[in-house]
Amino acid sequence: MSPGDTPRARDRAQYGVCAALAAAGLLVIADATRIAHLTSGNDPIGPRPVPILLGVCLLVVAIAYGVDVARGGRGEPEAGEDVDLSTRVDWRTVLLLIGSFLLNAALIDWLGWVISGTILFWGSAFALGNRHHVRGLLIAVALSLITFYAFAIGLGVNLPAGVLQGIL
Repeated sequence: MSPGDTPRARDRAQYGVCAALAAAGLLVIADATRIAHLTSGNDPIGPRPVPILLGVCLLVVAIAYGVDVARGGRGEPEAGEDVDLSTRVDWRTVLLLIGSFLLNAALIDWLGWVISGTILFWGSAFALGNRHHVRGLLIAVALSLITFYAFAIGLGVNLPAGVLQGIL
């Protein structure tokens, strides 16, 4: 702490986080009270308790965090990562990742998840430095197929098959 810093000025951002948590908790609770519930024998309590409980938990965390900040508590700076903050942003990597995501979003309905997901996974790996193109492509295809069938079989959510409709 430098000589000009006051505890109040230093902790203003932490109080902002407390306020954001409290606002989120109140919003979740308010939204949960608007959930309609049709009583049935299969579901006697309805869908309201879980979001209300989550909203209350957010409020409790906001209060506990606010008390900790008021008592002088401070989070420790991240010591686990070896990041040089003086280096410049690698815009090439950022733009390649954005391009992979946008290409996936643009092609998913037409080509389907397996092909657009392969482009997404391979493009992301390439952007992040993978230069084993064939191996990266094979892994991307495997990940796309695994996620396609995990969603379809495990979750019952059908991702778009696109041009591979009838084959998958």
